[in-house]
Amino acid sequence: MDDLTAAVRHGAENHGTMALRRHAPDSLHIIIGRIEAAIDQETAAIRNDHNFDLKASNARKSRHLYELNRALKGANENAVRIEHREALQRLRDKLAINEAVIRAHMSAVSEVASLLQNAIRHSETDGTYSAHEVGRSGSA
Repeated sequence: MDDLTAAVRHGAENHGTMALRRHAPDSLHIIIGRIEAAIDQETAAIRNDHNFDLKASNARKSRHLYELNRALKGANENAVRIEHREALQRLRDKLAINEAVIRAHMSAVSEVASLLQNAIRHSETDGTYSAHEVGRSGSA
């Protein structure tokens, strides 16, 4: 009787974990798929769309990450890694490409900003005297 009670109690405690294991693969595949789609969209948009809303994309990725964290809460990490190995590797690869595209984009933005700063600086010193220099030469 004690063995039966322990088995039932053990089964009740693990019921939530077992349910997650049964449903997690499907939901994780769906969530990972959504994250991949968002990453693919962002990567393509950064490359091609000058009006792309990076802030909105970051908010979307944050929501997906939150959803992924909730789905993984209490899940067996080793089982998830084994069962979703291909999807997680594909996601990791897409994130690496996305990171490289974002870094290139930020570098380009920085370069454009530097060019604009230099152009402004150059236009301010286009060969005419500044007010400070005129004032100094007038007192000599």
